Amino acid sequence: MKTNLSTCCPPLLREHLQSSEAEQLAVLFRVLGEASRLQLLSLIAAQPTGAACVCELIEPLGLSQPTVSHHLKVLYDAGFLTKERRGTWIYYRVVPETLQAICGSLKLPDRKSAAP
Repeated sequence: MKTNLSTCCPPLLREHLQSSEAEQLAVLFRVLGEASRLQLLSLIAAQPTGAACVCELIEPLGLSQPTVSHHLKVLYDAGFLTKERRGTWIYYRVVPETLQAICGSLKLPDRKSAAP
């Protein structure tokens, strides 16, 4: 379930969200609501090449390979990661546009207060 925030949802704090838009945004926040997934995004983004395979992520997280693979799949399905097969390994890379869009969805509108 890949979601493109730039086309699905207006900024959360600027416009009234329709039910479908709120649901799409809530799905993305639920994906990020898991501490291990936030750690995975951080670990992958911090790699010198910007990409990592499951084998590089297991030890730092202290989780089993199937658990790490599950979290990577959830992040990929939500559009937070891309993946590329290199031989027998799959390397994951963070999608900066998705993170920027979700950050942008929380920006308050620029309202200039009227001078008294």
